[in-house]
Amino acid sequence: MSKPTLSFACGLYDRVLPLYSGEVRPNGIDINFVVLNNPRDIFDRMGGGQEFDAAEFSSSEFISGFAAGTTPFVALPFFPSRTFRHSMITINKKSGIKTPKDLEGKRVGVPLYTQTAAIFHRGMLEHDYGVDVSKIHWVQGALNHVGSHGNPSAPPLLKKVDIEIAKDGRSLSDLIDNGEIDAIAATNLPTSMKTNPDVVRLFPNFREVEKDYYKRTGIFPIMHLVVIRRDVYEKYPYAATSLYEALKASRQRAFAMMRETGALRYMLPWMTADMDEIDEVFGGDPWPDGIEANRKTLEALVTYLHEQGLIAKKMPIEDLFVKTY
Repeated sequence: MSKPTLSFACGLYDRVLPLYSGEVRPNGIDINFVVLNNPRDIFDRMGGGQEFDAAEFSSSEFISGFAAGTTPFVALPFFPSRTFRHSMITINKKSGIKTPKDLEGKRVGVPLYTQTAAIFHRGMLEHDYGVDVSKIHWVQGALNHVGSHGNPSAPPLLKKVDIEIAKDGRSLSDLIDNGEIDAIAATNLPTSMKTNPDVVRLFPNFREVEKDYYKRTGIFPIMHLVVIRRDVYEKYPYAATSLYEALKASRQRAFAMMRETGALRYMLPWMTADMDEIDEVFGGDPWPDGIEANRKTLEALVTYLHEQGLIAKKMPIEDLFVKTY
């Protein structure tokens, strides 16, 4: 009996490269690895058209769809993308913002209010800095180009939020450059930061701030997880374990290769020092798989989703993922 071939759409990150190259192979299934390096493209094509058998997917979109009972997917506790978010809050100095609390009453740009990064931004600002995010006027639009930031499949918000859609013909970068918004919380930096000296990071010492945040909270924000179409999972239930174990092995192989610093694998001149810092801050493994090692981060995300009106109630973390053993 031939093995089924499942399409898997994902960015070509270091942690999945051994799976892409064939150095790591899943048991019982073959993978057609579809490389898409724009996550929003993957989410829109998977959420809107279910184009792939499995894919990297937005954590917030999956969990909100799961809570609403509308998701056509099951999830694996493998996390292709995770990022601290302090570094991606920018301000226009002329707005008078000096501290996070000063964001209250201001106009703050966000590419997509429901995206995972925005949820972690608001959760961090509220829980760590006492910011009342309900006092912020949100302006939603694409960061560095005109238009919207994709076509998300997230369910409608469950409570009213002060959101304005950015005017046609203006990016968030344009708006902060001209002082029409006061700040931006995004996944990238506005291009106007390169030309306008008044557009700066809210946390200029973000590396130290983020390290302190992790040491205090144990939260390393998870942006994306992996989903499988429910109909595919029901037809090949073993595929969940096969793909999960292959992804784990791929990540572990990539991490082992990163530690071989005799010839630097990545274009990071001080990678040896970075590895020492990883050992000191994270105890050796900054990117664990599975539920238990990520419980604090996942519970924080579910809490923020509930507080911010994306899900009606919190659920046990274990309910979010199919069994992979």
